[in-house]
Amino acid sequence: MKLYFSLFFLSFSIVSLSQVKETSPPRHIKTIAFQGNTPQAQLPILKLGEGFQLSFDDIIGDERDYYYTIDHYNFDWTPTNLAKGEYLNGFDDVRIDFYENSFNTLQMYSHYVLNIPNRDTRGITKSGNYLISIFDDRGNLQFSRKFMVYEDVANVGVEIKRTRNLNYINTKQVVQFTINSQSAPLINPNQNVKTLVIQNSNLNFAISDLKPQYTLGNELVYRYDLEASFWGGNEFFNFDNSDVRGATVNIRRVEMEDTFINYLYTNISRKDRPYTYNPDINGNFVVRNIRGQKSSIDAEFVWVHFALQYYEDLKEGEEIHIYGNFNNYTLDDSTRLTYDSNNDVYRLKYLFKQGFYNYKYVIKERDGNINQGAISGNFDETENDYTVVVYYRDLGGRFDRIIGVGANNSVNITNN
Repeated sequence: MKLYFSLFFLSFSIVSLSQVKETSPPRHIKTIAFQGNTPQAQLPILKLGEGFQLSFDDIIGDERDYYYTIDHYNFDWTPTNLAKGEYLNGFDDVRIDFYENSFNTLQMYSHYVLNIPNRDTRGITKSGNYLISIFDDRGNLQFSRKFMVYEDVANVGVEIKRTRNLNYINTKQVVQFTINSQSAPLINPNQNVKTLVIQNSNLNFAISDLKPQYTLGNELVYRYDLEASFWGGNEFFNFDNSDVRGATVNIRRVEMEDTFINYLYTNISRKDRPYTYNPDINGNFVVRNIRGQKSSIDAEFVWVHFALQYYEDLKEGEEIHIYGNFNNYTLDDSTRLTYDSNNDVYRLKYLFKQGFYNYKYVIKERDGNINQGAISGNFDETENDYTVVVYYRDLGGRFDRIIGVGANNSVNITNN
């Protein structure tokens, strides 16, 4: 019996200390839009006291019930020891009570909207990392999304630099920053202060836990070069099918069967071509229908056909995927392009809700790594958003607070 309890405790400890990962939705859940204080869907980083909205579509359209839970995590995405009542004002594990069915669309769907705060979950009272999980009425997890809540305690100054390493000076961008505590010095910053540097709301390639190089009074200084560098990438491709019935600058042909079909112009590899500025929204998307009254329920679902000319041979196990925040930067079978030998192009069709979308092509390598620049190239001129999130564990604290957030854009890049 003693051995049994020992093994049980060990297995429970391993599970409870493991890092949490986001769960991708099933095929019938579409257009998960997580919005804070921006009109476009992206990773929400919210000031304590601000609200947010999570919306999604169920294309089965049978008005099924969905429930949500909100959980608090440390910097490394391990669970905290806080009880629900310590970080939530109110309670969770309740039904999402607002939904609408689509109106006058070829594809029927139910559109669900969750606003926090609401009458059940009246607010979040602690800063830090959070995970919101959506369940069906049988308790099956449908999907989950991360978000962050910060306190305005520290000033975070962010600068974007060109690297000092001449091997990467034309392909990488470096993020340098300072942290200045407004109230009191941050005690033992090497141990208690942690940082996260994010490019274009994509947590998959975030740089974590850089240590301060030196301290000037209350200011922590981070002047790393390659340790805080990102591949510059290239501007995202985009398409806009807000008017689903007409071809646009990036949509070559429109057809209609059971639903609308859009054929995009063929894209080409840009790795060996000169950089060309092309305004984008850095991988994000906006749902809209210019012919409708309410895009959330009268926007159509459209099969969008992609075509890519890429003449280099793929290595064994490599795959080409479309990539963007339209599905939370997730690669799976639905995003993988297949080779069309008759036309010597790679093709894919993907179901999108009407709107404006950013995307790029990436190569998934055999070991699962994602090569973002293999097809699009990497350029130091590329316009990217960068965000620095600062965590602090108080002496005797039970969780990692987020005490400040700073941001900048690489259009302001300077020499190092």
